[in-house]
This record gives sequence, C-alpha cells and structure tokens, in this order.
Amino acid sequence: MTNIPSVDLADFISEDPKRKKKFVDEIGNAYSEIGFASVKNHFLDDSLMDSLYKEVKDFFALPESIKGQYEIEGLGGQRGYISFGKEHAKGKKEGDLKEFWHFGQEISENADLPDEYPKNVMVKEQPTFNEVGFLAYRKLEKTGIYVLRALALYIGLDEFYFDHWVTDGNSILRPIHYPPITKEPKGAVRAGAHGDINLITLLMGASAGGLQVLRKDGVWLDAIPEEGDLVVNVGDMLERHTNNKLRSTIHRVVNPPKEQWGTPRYSIPFFMHPRSDMKLDCLKECIDERHPKAFDDITAGEFLHQRLVEIGLM
Repeated sequence: MTNIPSVDLADFISEDPKRKKKFVDEIGNAYSEIGFASVKNHFLDDSLMDSLYKEVKDFFALPESIKGQYEIEGLGGQRGYISFGKEHAKGKKEGDLKEFWHFGQEISENADLPDEYPKNVMVKEQPTFNEVGFLAYRKLEKTGIYVLRALALYIGLDEFYFDHWVTDGNSILRPIHYPPITKEPKGAVRAGAHGDINLITLLMGASAGGLQVLRKDGVWLDAIPEEGDLVVNVGDMLERHTNNKLRSTIHRVVNPPKEQWGTPRYSIPFFMHPRSDMKLDCLKECIDERHPKAFDDITAGEFLHQRLVEIGLM
C-alpha cells in the first residue's frame, strides 16, 4: 500500500444494493487494515470549502491581541481560540507548532442531553465567520453519519445504530493554522504522532502536504487524497467500541523541508464525537475467542475528559 484507499460515497447512497455493499466492504476493509480512507462525493462542496478557508485565513491573520480575546479559560479548549503551542500529543512535552479554533454543536430543541455543551464563541471582526463555519459543520456531520451507517453494517449492527449517538453529539470543527517556521523547532513538529480521540475524523484538503499515516509495518506513509476528497479516519473511541476491529491509526503532520519553512499550512478537520452518555463498551459483535474483550467499560464523556487531560487542554 503506497497511499490510503479511495472510496466513493455515491455508491453507498445509490439505490443499487450491489454498489451499497461495495462501499461497505471497501471502507470496512480500509479501516480494518490502515484506519484511513479518501472519500469522494461527500456533501461538502468546493465553494463552501473555499469560503471557509478564506474566513479561517482572515481570522488567523488578526493581531494576537484580538485573537487572544477569544481564548476562553476553563473550557478545556472546547470552544473558541486555542493559542500557539498549547496542545501537545499524548506523551510529549513539546507543544505542537499550531494555533486553532473550535466550532461546536448547536443542539436541537429536543436533544435531551445529560449535560450542556459550551456556547459557541462569536467573532465580531468577521460577520460571516461563524455562519460559514457552521454551514461546513453540518455538511461534514451529514457525511460522517453516512460513513458510520456503512460501518454499522460492516460490523453487523443495525444501519442506523450510530444515528442517535452522533445527532446532537459533541462534535468539533477545528480550523488549524501552522504558521511559518522561523527557527529550529527543537523536537517540536506541526502535529506530533497521535491517534484521534473521537469516533471518526473528516479532514478537508489541507493547503500543504505533511500528513503521514503509520502503516502496520512501522513505515510512515504520505496520505495524499484525490482532489476534492475528504480524508476520513477512525478515532480511538471507535477502535475501543469495536474491540480493535476498526483501527485508529497513529498519524502526524511533519515539518516541511527547510526551504519551505516560510510557507504556512492550514487544515480543517471535523472530529465526530458522540453524546457523552454513549457507552464505549466493546460490542459483542466484535468479541470472540480469537478477539477477547480488550478494553474496560467507559462512557464517551469519561474517555474524552481523560484524553483532554493527557494532551494538555485540561
């Protein structure tokens, strides 16, 4: 394998049972092997992507004094601005070479959640920043729901098993800015090797390369999606829930060659989280004699809090 597998969401949403099964098998196999796939024909169109990138670049170009007003203490970085170097990979001391923003869920009236989510932070300098961000949030959320429906079928569950848990879920849209590198980083990288916390992550095309995925044989593989595709990968919550049937693959964002240090990088992942009361206990469909239960029982909320502490946001 020299690149991540490519799948077509149009197969799954077609009326053709053979095409639907083809998508289920392809994405299920991809996630059993490497945990990453490049997904075409998703719901996020190019014009919305372009609008979001413009808003994001304009925000990160604001003076530090203005951006700093949107960094809200006590939220564990769940909403608003998170300043440069604050987050680090689990097990690392060096902060990642990035700053970022968090858009969160706007819940429906009848959500009946066990706890409240923090309110989204509004950027007054850019009248359409939040509007564009949330439009993209909904399109990515819709794409993620369809991917999870396919994975539910692959596992042997009801197709709509995940719908309740991710509708009004604690998902996060994270625009990231990796500024130009101005001096030797001393061990720090743009994003240290890590697995994502959540169920699945949907990443729209970054403005520059650097994303690498760790293959089973220990070789780092450049993840290069086709133009316009989303890179969609399994997170630790889904790996845990499926008792390692679906793999949360370690990945990183490496620093560019020195001659490209002056080039910034922008990236916008959507971290699909369930409601905090979802039990991540290993599914019985994924446990047998060859695959005994590998994880203790835990809820999504408990697991998220544990990991936010480990990566320095709480």
